[in-house]
Amino acid sequence: MGNVFAAEKNAGTPSPPMMGMPTPPVSPAAAAALAAAKASGSGDLPNPGNFEDLFKKIKEIFPSPIEGCKLVVNKGLSNHFQVSHTVSLSAFNPSSYHFGSTYVGSKQVSPTEAFPVLLGDIDTSGSLNAQIIHQLADRIRTKFVVQTQQTKWGVYQGEVEYKGPSYTGVLTLANVDPLEGSGIAVAHYMQSITQRLSLGAELLYHCGQGQQAAIVSLAGKYATDNWVASSTIGPTAFHAGYYHKGKEVQIGVEFESNLRAKESSVSLGYQVDLPAANVVFKGMVDTNWTVAAVLEKRLQPMPFAFILSGVINQWKNQCRFGFGLMIG
Repeated sequence: MGNVFAAEKNAGTPSPPMMGMPTPPVSPAAAAALAAAKASGSGDLPNPGNFEDLFKKIKEIFPSPIEGCKLVVNKGLSNHFQVSHTVSLSAFNPSSYHFGSTYVGSKQVSPTEAFPVLLGDIDTSGSLNAQIIHQLADRIRTKFVVQTQQTKWGVYQGEVEYKGPSYTGVLTLANVDPLEGSGIAVAHYMQSITQRLSLGAELLYHCGQGQQAAIVSLAGKYATDNWVASSTIGPTAFHAGYYHKGKEVQIGVEFESNLRAKESSVSLGYQVDLPAANVVFKGMVDTNWTVAAVLEKRLQPMPFAFILSGVINQWKNQCRFGFGLMIG
């Protein structure tokens, strides 16, 4: 739970032989034992990832429908700085304008990651969402989040993540007020048991208004090259998901149950990628009678993307459609 209110493998480098010392030959028996160990997966355990990312791949293939019309303009001002403008017009929800900015620093830690990262988004009502993410050391990463609702503080939280060779630990503090004696603390821990199986736990502690409570949840994940199965269970909720990746189709199934309210739901999502046509299609159907779909078409060679969206719920007699244009 990197945001309380919102949702690597470091293999050791073998030491080279000493100068002037010949490398000892490997016997056939030792070579066979080494090959068997690699085949059985008994080598170094991989990092299991963050507790918050247990259902990340499933969530990514579910569509995010829009209603009305939406225009998004992304503009890169430099290699490190980018701004965006988003205009949404709707007949059912208030129309809005959002200005966003992103800064990525020059501390390169991998081909796809650089720090620090500063993200900001503000709308016409004055509501702000800002994040600062920085990697202090090879294994330590921090994140600070601030959210406001117009002129009032909504969320302020800090997070520290330690990523070990075969485990990940995260500590998050949110809305801590020593004067009022209130706040939320969340601790996550994930540990690889085998090359594919990892287990973890979450401890959430909340205090305020003279009351306090602690909730413990357990988690498990089994990952292969093509599919991932994960689940979490706590005193009041059970969450399970399955993700499968094909050549052009990705499928995800999610089961959520509120044990206290005795309510459950199942959602099926899928994503179809057609690179030859520059098309990405996402669809979803759940047991609450909701059907949603989003189609994104890249208009090559121009930096445009056209979006069509639709959501239907026959049980609630609701129907929402939208279209959008993304530039940049």
